[in-house]
Amino acid sequence: MPVLFDTQERLPGADLSTVSRVRFLMSVDFPPFNFTDQDGRLVGFHVDLAREICAQLKIESKCQVQALPFDELEAAVEMGEGEAVMSGIASSADLRKSFSFTRPYILLPARFAINKSTRLEGQSASALSGKKVGVISNSRHQAMLKAFFPSVAVNGFDGYEPMYEALKSGKIDAVFADGLRLPFWVSGTASDGCCAMFDGPYMSDRFLGEGLSIMTVDPEDKLVPAFDQALAALSRNGRLEEIYRRYFPYGLF
Repeated sequence: MPVLFDTQERLPGADLSTVSRVRFLMSVDFPPFNFTDQDGRLVGFHVDLAREICAQLKIESKCQVQALPFDELEAAVEMGEGEAVMSGIASSADLRKSFSFTRPYILLPARFAINKSTRLEGQSASALSGKKVGVISNSRHQAMLKAFFPSVAVNGFDGYEPMYEALKSGKIDAVFADGLRLPFWVSGTASDGCCAMFDGPYMSDRFLGEGLSIMTVDPEDKLVPAFDQALAALSRNGRLEEIYRRYFPYGLF
């Protein structure tokens, strides 16, 4: 997992003693970040990270986690129904007009996977020159594939399942996709052991954004400095890595 916080940097933090509540809002349909378990409880990477942030800041008694439909999250935090959103939202120029963001706590890279029967001369992406590489049509990954690897034969697909099936059957040699989904499929039963991760990871602010951040409405500029300080501490003491390994056993990187 890439280290996103400088080990030498000392962040100022903020005093949250006058903050009466810190409610983290998140959706239930973004596994393994946030989802409901068999007992209907909200669990996942974001739930555990929110609790670790609260423990680091010593505000456990003020912390809450609430699930909402994804399309209601922005309005809910704007209306004061929560103090922060953790649900796979990356910062953008438009969102920064209304919201504040912490520093990124995790990056979501792009990755290649190849069919094991594909004959390649080399272990780097240059070996895919001229090979058929599947990608989701009109996606950011397709734009990135064309920009970064112009020598591959791009094959567009309308969804993940037909793309995976084409890779599994050998109709294409490789796929280029979300580094979150791809390792789970390659290591899962659906792939029947057909394929393997290859080279990478590949990151790009231009195509993939800056990474996942905590989004807040923070007029007093307290929450973002406090969250950043907690995230930096969790990165340094290894707790962030522990949570990452818990929910991403196959790794993103």
